[in-house]
Amino acid sequence: MMVGRSSFGILIGAAVGTLFLVPAHGLAQWLPFEVDPCSGAVIYMSQLEGLIRCAESGYAPDQYTLGVMYANGMRVAEDDAQAVLWFRMAAEQGHASAQHKLGLMYGEGEGVPEDDAEAVRWYRLAAEQGYAPAQGTLGAMYDNGSGVLEDDAEALRWYQLSAGQGFAAAQYNLGIMYEHGDAVPEDDGEAVRWYRLSADQGFASGQYNLGVMYRNGYGVPQDDGEAVRWYQLSAEQGFAAAQYNLGVMYAHGYGVPEDDGEAVRWYRLAADQGYANAQFNLGVMYSRGEGITEDDAEAVRWYRLAADQGNALAQTNLGLMYANGYGVPEDLVFSYMWFNLSAAQGNETAQSNGEIIERYMTREQISEAQRLSLEWIETHPQDGATEDADSSP
Repeated sequence: MMVGRSSFGILIGAAVGTLFLVPAHGLAQWLPFEVDPCSGAVIYMSQLEGLIRCAESGYAPDQYTLGVMYANGMRVAEDDAQAVLWFRMAAEQGHASAQHKLGLMYGEGEGVPEDDAEAVRWYRLAAEQGYAPAQGTLGAMYDNGSGVLEDDAEALRWYQLSAGQGFAAAQYNLGIMYEHGDAVPEDDGEAVRWYRLSADQGFASGQYNLGVMYRNGYGVPQDDGEAVRWYQLSAEQGFAAAQYNLGVMYAHGYGVPEDDGEAVRWYRLAADQGYANAQFNLGVMYSRGEGITEDDAEAVRWYRLAADQGNALAQTNLGLMYANGYGVPEDLVFSYMWFNLSAAQGNETAQSNGEIIERYMTREQISEAQRLSLEWIETHPQDGATEDADSSP
């Protein structure tokens, strides 16, 4: 039989077909292979081995990735010093993400001594390449005067560059600049615009601030329903101030049906994070038996947590609990101490109450209460523990 071109085609096809007859176990003896991103060659190694090989050969993207892995303990033991090592290698090659990460390590003192000026240096290198997160972070450094002289105009400039690229944290910070009139004319409408852009990306702080703007009618028509919507979105991400404000909305029926049980639930979530106003309000709910079984001892516990953070209202109520023996043994010395601490912050109720119980105290008791007050102040440095939130019952 004459063999033509088509016959060779069949023979070639048959020869190729024989490859499928190789037993499967014969192929399984080989390690998984991948293309080496450093050279393009086919290599046989694990993914981590390949990553380390490329990083050690000077490939900046893999140096950065390895830094991230060490910083977060991903597939390797967490090691901040190793993270800094790899971030620095990539950063010195101009890798913007690595420059930003290295700045963050200096800013937090992780793997290196804390050094805001060095952090700023690396942020700037990344920011000047147009890297939005670094631009936003550099803006924050100028905003707070960390590592550089405080400069609202420079903060604004970097926030605008970052926010213009859609970076949510910078959009939020730009909203704050407009709300407070820092380096720009005060403009609630512009503040709302930037908060909304941030909030629409799911940024919890932006959602919270947008809720505050709706609650108070700043830059938008007052709308409790919208306030609740934005508080809820933020609160569900665990943002304590939003959880607290959502509790206030439920406690008073603002934008939602009044529901003390829901108020307690949201107060507790914020209180468990150490949010002093929420701790105080949760104490009030226990004291009154609203949304929860009345329990003076629990009320005292929550008042004390807030009072120890310097919350003047909680200090006043804790003084009342000691004066009356509610949830704690009656003790005029401790009562006077808490009234004294609250009165020092300008709380007039505490001042009046302190003057009343002083009539029933000996000179020695008053002296002891004053000593305890001074001792408390020395061991509890205050930094503004009564948060700026909506309201309290």
